Amino acid sequence: MNHRSGKSVTQTVAATLQDMIRSGILKPDEKIPSQRILSEQLQVSRASLREALLTLETLGLVRTYPARGTFVTGRQDAGGPQPWRYDGQVRIGDVFQTRALVEAELCRLAAPHVTAAIADQLEQATATFETAWTAGDLVTHVDADLWFHGLIVETCPNPMLRDFYRSVRDLMTESQRVPIPNTAIARMQASISEHRAILDALRRKDGSAAAKAMQTHIRNTAACAGVSLA
Repeated sequence: MNHRSGKSVTQTVAATLQDMIRSGILKPDEKIPSQRILSEQLQVSRASLREALLTLETLGLVRTYPARGTFVTGRQDAGGPQPWRYDGQVRIGDVFQTRALVEAELCRLAAPHVTAAIADQLEQATATFETAWTAGDLVTHVDADLWFHGLIVETCPNPMLRDFYRSVRDLMTESQRVPIPNTAIARMQASISEHRAILDALRRKDGSAAAKAMQTHIRNTAACAGVSLA
C-alpha cells in the first residue's frame, strides 16, 4: 500500500480502513477479515494493523468482541460505551486532569516563543481539524488535533516538561480520540472555536490567556468523555 507522506504506518492503515468503511467496501455490522488476511492484503505488519484497529475502535468506527472478532460498528453497537484502552492501568479522568495542568503550562511557557511560522502551522492544523470533521474524516481530524497540541509542546522551551509530555504521549493521544463518538455538532463547533482562542492568545504571546484557553478546551473535551474536572 502507498503510505501517505508524513504519516506513520499506523496512521496510514487507519486512514485506509476508514476509507474502506466510508466507501462501503466494509459495511455496518460486517466482520472485518482476520488480522492475518488483512495484514497481507494491506502489506503491513500485524502490529501496525492492530494499532490501527485500536485507533478505529476508540473513534467508534469498529468494535471488537471476544471470541467473535472485529466488526464495523452498526446496529449492534448502538449506545454502547466507548472503550478506554488503558482501563485497569490508569483512569481516564486522571489523564484529563494531568492534561489540564501540563498542557496549560506548556501553553504559558510556549507563548513568548511562538513565531509567525509556528502560528501559521497552528492555523493550518486548526483548519484541517475543521475541514476533516466536516468531511467525516475522523482519522485526519484527530491527526490534526494531535499536530496542533504537539506543536505547542515542541515550542515550549522547558526540555524537562517536553520530555514528560512525550513520556505519556500515548495516554494523552488516546484521551484526544475517546470523546469523538460522543461529540455533537455544536460541541465540535465550540472545540474549533477553542482551538482558535488558544491560537489567538499564542499569536499575541499572551501566556496567561493561552493557558486559560487550553484549560477550558481540555475541561470541555473531558466532559464529552464523561469526565468532570473541578
